[in-house]
Order: sequence, then structure tokens, then C-alpha cells
Amino acid sequence: MNENASTHPRPHRPRRRGRAVAAVVTAAAAAVLAGVLAPASVSAAPRPDAVQQRLDDLVAKDGVPAALATVTGRDGRTRTYTAGTGDAVTGAKVPRDGRVRIGSNTKAFTAVVVLQLVAEGKLGLDASVDTYLPGLLRGDGIDGRNITVRQLLQHTSGLPDYVDQKAVLDAPRRYFEPRELLDAALVEKARFAPGARWEYSNTNYLVAGLIVQKTTGRPFGEEVTRRVIDRIGLRHTSFPTPGDMTIPGPHPKGYQRTEDGSLRDYTELDPSWGWAAGAMISTNGDLNRFYDALLGGRLLPPAQLAQMRTTVPADEVAPGAGYGLGLLSTPLSCGGTVWGHGGGIPGYATFGGVTGDGRAAHLAVTTIPGDGATAKHAAEAVDAALCR
Repeated sequence: MNENASTHPRPHRPRRRGRAVAAVVTAAAAAVLAGVLAPASVSAAPRPDAVQQRLDDLVAKDGVPAALATVTGRDGRTRTYTAGTGDAVTGAKVPRDGRVRIGSNTKAFTAVVVLQLVAEGKLGLDASVDTYLPGLLRGDGIDGRNITVRQLLQHTSGLPDYVDQKAVLDAPRRYFEPRELLDAALVEKARFAPGARWEYSNTNYLVAGLIVQKTTGRPFGEEVTRRVIDRIGLRHTSFPTPGDMTIPGPHPKGYQRTEDGSLRDYTELDPSWGWAAGAMISTNGDLNRFYDALLGGRLLPPAQLAQMRTTVPADEVAPGAGYGLGLLSTPLSCGGTVWGHGGGIPGYATFGGVTGDGRAAHLAVTTIPGDGATAKHAAEAVDAALCR
């Protein structure tokens, strides 16, 4: 095995600008961020070092500063991989299973908390947003009396997105209050009538986070920590507290390329604009453990897990893809389905998921890929890891 692999058992209000980059994935990017696009050739099982080779190629051919992955295979063994450099200035090595910002994987955590509250009888999936936050959602074609909690989690609400790519990249350390972000979305017209179709929007999870806070009377991050992170012992996962722009513990630095081709360091940024849609920090290993615990019934009762896994077509993501409640399903090239989410935030992008038979793979690169080819290659690496 390659030596890099190891084995063990708005400064102003942000506004929607096209299909924005993000905290958080867009519908177009969700496919690759799920890490499940089929590789060009699957005629033979990948060699044992195929995952390492694909990570090496992401660095050498696609130009990502670093790539790292954690894979649990059919044999139950967990392997970690690294490629590239963890610090473009010093040349420091990439820490094994280092911490990264996980972007829209946060949505899966948010959906779990909401569904736990449903199981406790404190929320109703088919209750309107106005039931819990009366008058909050009003705008051109937007009415919280007609939008349900389920539609928020499922991205079928029609709410416009609040993310402005340029504002985020230009002012990465700017702090945003959740209500400020929501106001930025509500100046836009509804994308469609509630329930009419599926379209990815970070605003849905912003509202879900506000509902959690209103229902529990506690800060959203505290609820995620208590109900999910601590419950299943995710030691390397955290929801940043207000004002915290750092990544605790060993981590590779995150970058984005500027127009002149140079790298800008986005390791330290204020993730408040991602909040319940994309603020969290974790490792590939912890993401594997989270999704495995989720699908294994350790976080939700059977009824709520079944609701979470009930999908609507999300063909914008990938052929055969479906979106449930904060959970994406996509077919693997070798047959079967992978469940996960994926995410991106300036400096980092994560790809991956788990299968029903215990296989798990998550991969991170230390930049949001600037083109579809690089993201596709990262997705293929995950597919290869799960299908070998």
C-alpha cells in the first residue's frame, strides 16, 4: 500500500446569485458531493491501492492542494489515505483523518434534531412553519402558513436561497445573524409553490434551525451537540460557537484559487452564514460513524428514520438520485445505494456516504473544486472505494 495510506480495525445582505457556491451545496453540486458518480470504467475491481491513486491524481492532475479519505470496506477494515500538502506555505504533511469544514453535511445533523423533536411530540412534520414561527415567512409568493416542516427538510418549499458567493468569498470573517440571512432570501420571489417540485435551497435549513431554537429554547448548536455529537461519541466533530473562526485539532489548511491562479487561505472563516445549513466541522472518520449510526437506528426511532429515507426524485443531482429529509440516496456503479449528503464551504469540499451492509467512505479536498471534472473525479474515488 502507498506510504500515504494507513490501515487500522452580505457585508451587505447576501443575495441569491445563480446557483451559488456554498456552505452548503447547491443542487447541481450535490451529486458530486454525495460522492457517487459512476467511474468511467468499472469492468474490474479496483486494485487495493486504487483509492490512494485517485487521491494522488486529484492533487497531481486536478490541482487540489490536498485530499484525504477514510474508508471502511467489505472486510470491515478501516483505511485512511492522504495526498498532497496540508500547508501550501510550509509544506507540512496532511494529518491523517484531519478535521475539515463539512459544509452541507450539517443539513443531515439538522434534520436528525428536527426528527428527534418530531418523535418526542414537540414538532409535526406536516405542521406549517407558522405553527412554530408565526409571521416569519412572508414575501412575494412566500407564506409560512403554506410551508410545512417536511417541505423545509425535503427542499420542496420553494424558498429562494440566501447565499451570495461573492459576498462570502470577499468577507469570509464577516458574522451573520440567522435572521439577517433569512431577510436576504425573503426579498426574492418564491421559486415555486410549496410542494410543486424539488430545488435545493439553504434557506430551508436556516428556517429549520430557527424552529429548533424556538421549540427547545436553546441555541441550535447546543442541541446538535447534545442530541447527536455527544450521543454517539463523535470526538472530532463540532458546531462552532459564535465568533469561532478556527478549526480545532489537526487539520489541513483550506484554499480557493484566485483569478490569477494563486491560492487564498480560507482556513479561518466565520461559518455563521452557513449556520444550520453548513457550519459544522468534522473528520471523514466521524462522518462515516455518523451516517452509519443514523442508518443503524441509533439516532432516530424506526418511524422517523423511515420518513428520513423516503425520497423524492432529485434527478438534477444525478440519474436515479433521491432526496429524503436531509439525506441523499444515489445508486452505486456496482449496484446498491449509498446514503449521505456531501458539502462544500470555501476551503473544503466533502464527498461520501455509507451503504446498508456497513461499507463507508468519505473523502475531503482542501478547496471547492472550480470545475465539474475535478468534483467528478473526487466522486469517482468514493465510488471506487465503496465498490472494490
